[in-house]
Amino acid sequence: MTEDFYPLLDETTQLELNAAELYRIFHVAFPDDADFWWKLHLEEKNHAALIRAGREDFLPVGKFPLDMVSQQLEEVKRANFVLATLISKYQDAPPLRQEAFQTALLLEESTAELHFQKFMSKEADSKLDEIFQQLNREDRDHAIRIRSYMEDHEIENTP
Repeated sequence: MTEDFYPLLDETTQLELNAAELYRIFHVAFPDDADFWWKLHLEEKNHAALIRAGREDFLPVGKFPLDMVSQQLEEVKRANFVLATLISKYQDAPPLRQEAFQTALLLEESTAELHFQKFMSKEADSKLDEIFQQLNREDRDHAIRIRSYMEDHEIENTP
């Protein structure tokens, strides 16, 4: 049974790494917002490491909190394809500042990312859930933080 989840966790880990890379590109492209993007970059890398550690250490013994990730492999694959396309595009020609923030909001409000955030915000069902949540306690609610940063820095938020 747990073997079925390896591709899902691998794809989810890649999603977090792709988000990290996108934020790294924004970090370089927007010096005025560099600290903000760098923090998000590091947090996404931390999410990837958390999922990878869970895959390696907890999934084999049937203890991985599966509700931490979206159960829709095709959805996560689609999100990774979109991110890989954006990374390729933005490496060559970074977006305008407002577009970068809009892209980040779309990413953070995607189903795959929301699933992770929902798990991290819920009341822990087990000691293992609590441990994962504590490891990630500072890295929550990226969408809220992006919106707040946009408001504080007068970056227009248009869908």
